[in-house]
Order: sequence, then C-alpha cells, then structure tokens
Amino acid sequence: MSEKLVFITSRIPKIGLELLTEANIVYKQWPYERKITKQELIENVRDCSILFNVGSNQLDKEFFKACPKLELVSLLSVGYDHVDVSAATQYRIPITNTPGVLSKATADTAFLLMLAVSRKAFYQHKKILKGKWQKKIPTDILGIELHNKTLGIFGLGRIGLEMAKLCKGAYNMEIIYHNRNRNEEAEDMLNARWVSFEDLLKQSDVLSVHSQLSEETKGLFDYRVFSQMKDSAIFINTSRGAVHNEEDLIKALEDGQIWGAGLDVTNPEPMAPDNPLLEMESVAVLPHIGSATVETRNEMVKLAVQNIIAKINNESLLTCINPEVMELT
Repeated sequence: MSEKLVFITSRIPKIGLELLTEANIVYKQWPYERKITKQELIENVRDCSILFNVGSNQLDKEFFKACPKLELVSLLSVGYDHVDVSAATQYRIPITNTPGVLSKATADTAFLLMLAVSRKAFYQHKKILKGKWQKKIPTDILGIELHNKTLGIFGLGRIGLEMAKLCKGAYNMEIIYHNRNRNEEAEDMLNARWVSFEDLLKQSDVLSVHSQLSEETKGLFDYRVFSQMKDSAIFINTSRGAVHNEEDLIKALEDGQIWGAGLDVTNPEPMAPDNPLLEMESVAVLPHIGSATVETRNEMVKLAVQNIIAKINNESLLTCINPEVMELT
C-alpha cells in the first residue's frame, strides 16, 4: 500500500476513487457539500503528500508554506489562476492540470450560449414561467440569425478551435482570431484569419473568449472595449469571469453598445440572483457548467489520478504546469 496520502477537496466521479483504490493509494475526502475554507484546507493537507484539488481554492504562498509534506497538487481543471505557481515552484511542488479532455464540452457550452442569446431563448422561457405567453406581433422580441456571420475568437487554443469548428460547420461563419501566436492549424483547417485586437472588436458579429486569466486579460473587456464592438455583436465568455468587467458589460448592454451576451462564468461566482443581467432580453447566463458532462468529468478525473499515480511511481507527469520544478527536486 502506498505511504502517500491524498486529500480530495470535494466529491468526484466514482471512477476516480476506483482508480485510486486499484492503485492502492490511500486517500481522504472532504465530506461536506459546502466549499472547504482555506484554514480547513491547510489543516487537512498539512500531513498529506498530494492534494487533489477540485474548484477554485486559493493555493498561495501561505498555503504551500503551511504544508511542508506536500509533493504534488493535481488540479481538476485546465485553469490555474487560483494557484501561485511561482510559490509552488519555490517550494518544489509540481502542479498538474487537465487540458485537452474538456475542450469539446466547453466549446459546446459556448455554442449553446451563442445560439440561446441570438434567439433570446432564456428570456422567452422566463415569459412562459411568468404566464406571459401571449399572441405575438411580427416585431415582438426578435432574435438574430447566425448564418454567414463572423465569429471572432479571443484565445484560439484547443477550446477556441472546437468552437470555431462548430460555428463553421453549422453556420458557415467566417473565423477571425486574436492570439499572441498564430494558430496555423486553425488557419489551414478553417481558413481562420489572425487579426489585431482592434480589428477583432470591429469585425466580430460574435466574439467568444477562450483565453486564460492573466494580468494582461484581467478586466480586459471593459466599457471602452465593448464600445469598439458592433452594436449588433454578441459577447460570449466561457473562460474566466474576471476577464470581463461585469458592471461595464451591464452598462454596455443597457447603452446598446453591444446586442447581447452569453456567460458561463461570472465575477463573482455564484452570481447574485438580483443581477440585472439575469433579466435582460438578449442575455443568457449559466452556472459555470462548461465541462459538466458525464464523459468529460470522467476523463478529467482519470487524467488527474494518472498524474497522482505517476508522481507516486516516480514517473513523468502527464501534464505539468511548472515542469522546471522537476529539475529542483
């Protein structure tokens, strides 16, 4: 039996626990439905070798310093903006994540939001719930069509590519994108065009955000940016809520700077039930369900556990965010 003890911060799909058991890995699991606090996390991880982290628990220098036995953090996510990677590296702790396996599911969510916003579907559904399904006149609560429109992608990586493929295939949308580096695969496959950030804003009928959260992207989509977009444009964000300024987004929608918005991520999360976005005609908000399918969550858990097993067996990690730490150990 492994002497390494794994702490899991939440419930996970059954397959994850089965894989840990099959590998004779001892684990303990946070038993409550509520989110674990920082102090509770430290108390539980202090004597553990491995943290299997689910969610956005803040892993900062204070945390790493308080957990001297920690040898690995395995994240059940692609994003790692909640982790102080430099501090982890300083304490010689590798951080792994789960890229790739959730790309299609998250792109499906972005596509769902785009379509829902274009037809004001969430707003129309709420009218039914309020008993306001009445005979309509021809100009009542009209949506917009997506055929042959221009999809702009900010951050054309794995997820953005899947979104582009969906939009090209379903609606023959022209694909433009803005990245730090060119995506030759997308250019060859979809005839995607790299454009400047300014042109991305000006030309996109739908602008879908798939970037990581960083100092450069935090709060990037503010009122000034929204005001440079088409007044008929739809803004979609399935990356991180902090990429857009929510108050500015509300104002941009109210002022008619953009036409609609679809969000799977908000800032803060969860969103307050009285947030004005929830009552707007051309807005659709989901509770961060981008990767929430049975198949995808199973694959994410399998990858996270495979990294744990690799660490225990002194094998190469499958997905390491800070590989330089391996040279320090």
